[in-house]
Amino acid sequence: MAGKVPPTSLNVLKKPLGIFSKDPMTGFYRNGYCDVGPEDRGIHAVAAILTDPFLDFSASKGNNLRSIGLTAGCRWCLCAARWKEALVHASKSSDPASQAIVPRVHLHATHEKALDILSMDDLKKHAAEPEVATASNFVESKFPGGDPGVGLKTEGKTELAGKGGMTSKDEL
Repeated sequence: MAGKVPPTSLNVLKKPLGIFSKDPMTGFYRNGYCDVGPEDRGIHAVAAILTDPFLDFSASKGNNLRSIGLTAGCRWCLCAARWKEALVHASKSSDPASQAIVPRVHLHATHEKALDILSMDDLKKHAAEPEVATASNFVESKFPGGDPGVGLKTEGKTELAGKGGMTSKDEL
């Protein structure tokens, strides 16, 4: 099943599952998506940015992700249960630094199957891109060859090219 994500895969926002990382190549199927199928008993559904505290926590639970070359800052599809373990661990600690154990989540690339184990509220609280939590100011990529489900911000600079460039909003 390597390659493209099946068209039926949805993210936690009930939109087409977005690509998460091709460097490193992530996902149970190593296709860049946090897609979940019947073979994925670990439910590698959570699209997260790894942190050193999370990597330490995961290693302490018997899964040393550094042994496969992952470092803080890598985008990786995590098992929903491991992400929840980190969340519970952090919630029991009075040390504010323990919050770094819970990796930030990219909702556009987190498979809906994560909701079998995690609450949408918890995912939103730890969203790497909080504006996507409502999905109100993002649209799906429509560029030729663009990845489905990749959010593009719809607000911001209005000029599409510099003065004398190809096209600006005023010329449309």
